[in-house]
Amino acid sequence: MERCGISIDKDSRIANDYNAFAQEMGDEDYILNLILRVITVSLETMQFVKALPKLTIHPLDR
Repeated sequence: MERCGISIDKDSRIANDYNAFAQEMGDEDYILNLILRVITVSLETMQFVKALPKLTIHPLDR
């Protein structure tokens, strides 16, 4: 979340503002939607992992 704040480059004095990018793209909820997508992918990944068969390791492989 700290990367989503406004920062100004010391040398060029260019401002990096995530909110301005969202306004330019026409999606005021850009950051929120991005975070929601990450959460969705994480939850779906957990479901896939839980559905995998248990891993068995042969005793000679140790």
